[in-house]
Amino acid sequence: MLALWKKYLGSHWIEVSLLVLVQIIQTILNLYLPNLQADIINDGVTAGDTDKVWSIGWTMMIVATIQIVANVIAVYYSTRVAMRMGYEIRRDYFSSVEKLSLHEIETFSAGSLITRATNDVQQVQQTTMQSMLIILQAPIMFVGGIIMAARQDGPLTWSFAVIVPIILIFVGIVMSQLGPLFKKLQTQLDSVNKLIREQISGVRVIRAFVREKTEHERFEESNNTLYGVVLNLGRWMGVAIPIMFFIINVSNVAIMWFGGHRIESGEMGIGSLQAFIQYLMIMLMGLMMATMMSAMLPRAAVSAKRINEVLNSHSTITAPEHPYVNEDPQGVLEFKNVSFSYPGAEDPVLKDISFSARPGQTVAFIGATGSGKSTIIRLASRMFDVTDGEILLDGHNVKEYDPLQLARLFAPVPQKSILFAGTIRSNLLYGNPDASDDQLWEALRIAQAEDFVKEIPEGLDAHVAQGGTNFSGGQKQRLCIARAVVRRPYIYSFDDSFSALDMATDRRLHEALEPITRNATQLLVAQRASSIRHADVIIVMEDGRIAGQGTHEELMQNNDIYREIVESQGGQGPDIESLSIEGEE
Repeated sequence: MLALWKKYLGSHWIEVSLLVLVQIIQTILNLYLPNLQADIINDGVTAGDTDKVWSIGWTMMIVATIQIVANVIAVYYSTRVAMRMGYEIRRDYFSSVEKLSLHEIETFSAGSLITRATNDVQQVQQTTMQSMLIILQAPIMFVGGIIMAARQDGPLTWSFAVIVPIILIFVGIVMSQLGPLFKKLQTQLDSVNKLIREQISGVRVIRAFVREKTEHERFEESNNTLYGVVLNLGRWMGVAIPIMFFIINVSNVAIMWFGGHRIESGEMGIGSLQAFIQYLMIMLMGLMMATMMSAMLPRAAVSAKRINEVLNSHSTITAPEHPYVNEDPQGVLEFKNVSFSYPGAEDPVLKDISFSARPGQTVAFIGATGSGKSTIIRLASRMFDVTDGEILLDGHNVKEYDPLQLARLFAPVPQKSILFAGTIRSNLLYGNPDASDDQLWEALRIAQAEDFVKEIPEGLDAHVAQGGTNFSGGQKQRLCIARAVVRRPYIYSFDDSFSALDMATDRRLHEALEPITRNATQLLVAQRASSIRHADVIIVMEDGRIAGQGTHEELMQNNDIYREIVESQGGQGPDIESLSIEGEE
């Protein structure tokens, strides 16, 4: 928590300094009011001096007015600074998450990252606001209350020696229980958030397999655990506050009892007893405020730690100190004896992979699920770093490039079609923010998406729901391909990007792609042999190794694995070039 305060409150030192000054003024005036009240009773009311009553009364009005103004200023600046701090934390947090590699994102998990950005930041923000109002005020009220009470009647101050230790012992017991519970609460919130996200994302699968009851039971279990943690917290908080008030009320009665005897003996004035009781309340109020902060700080500290974990995380994919600047990129890609293991995995997913891909060449990958095809695509653009071997781009190791420059050379079409909430135009402009409407329509034409986009009245400005859920699977794939085409990169990477297309659309798309990819390198992952049979090089993957490579004809003759794949999909199947457009329609 202190690390976040030091980092984000330092730039607001003027507002914080003004807040501290106003808080000191407000607290001192608050301590001064009971003293004036004692004077007005002892010197004015008891003595029957009306002028004294009016004189001190006006002073009290002025002091109270200044205190109210100071309080308003303090609340305004504490809110302003805390809200700004929350804004800056969210800004830096989002920036940090964007820079993380896939490894770090998978380590934290998407659900946890969302919870940290929302609930945890809110906890830190609210605690910061309350802290600026309480942390300085509470000790001044506590110490000042004791001093001012001693000025009213020194002998009666001995009661504080009994009251304060009792409260401190009680607060210590409560805090020893609240700290671990708050930590468990944040962890359980992560779990519930992750489960909800998973169930919403997979709602179609859940309904298709009629697993609503099972998922409901899973959620009930997680939700009940969260309920139990919150209930325990509520019990401790519910016990703490009434007991605190009980101690205050008992203390108040005791002071009035002993103070009454001192008034009867003439050793203390009625106004002084009234002021003494108020100072007792101020002192105990300071303790209560400190107790409240003690309850808030552990939870905020847990949240701050979780936020700092992300802010202080560094991507494993880093730029070298002196990155290589490729002023004339060609797109020549070469894998040399590449092996790769995912973090925490026992066995490598890729073993001794070597191949090259040149501009104008299409290198396709086919094989069983889990054979490492998609991993090759990810490694090429350095989403992960290889475990062994090296990947060269235009003769230089990809680690020599700045990751941002490297990314600009690629146009990925991922296995899962990803569209962002907005419009078709805004999604296509991800490929090239400076693209004209003509370029966007050209990309849609090449991706075989022009027809269905034109049928939408809004055209390029048609609404895209979050995740592209208002489009079919095939439409989403074609829009993602169009986005890649808009970029006109040096290397296209299609990760099973044609799986939702029928063979006729697949053929037309490949024909349309051919002119614009003539000078670019294509990496193509496919499950369907018909989509890759005309690739320049087909690489057959099995258990993370290359089991064969060559053209379709060569592999059909000398590679049993490829032949089995093709035959399992209906033999050699029709040549997609031989399909007539009339027949397709």
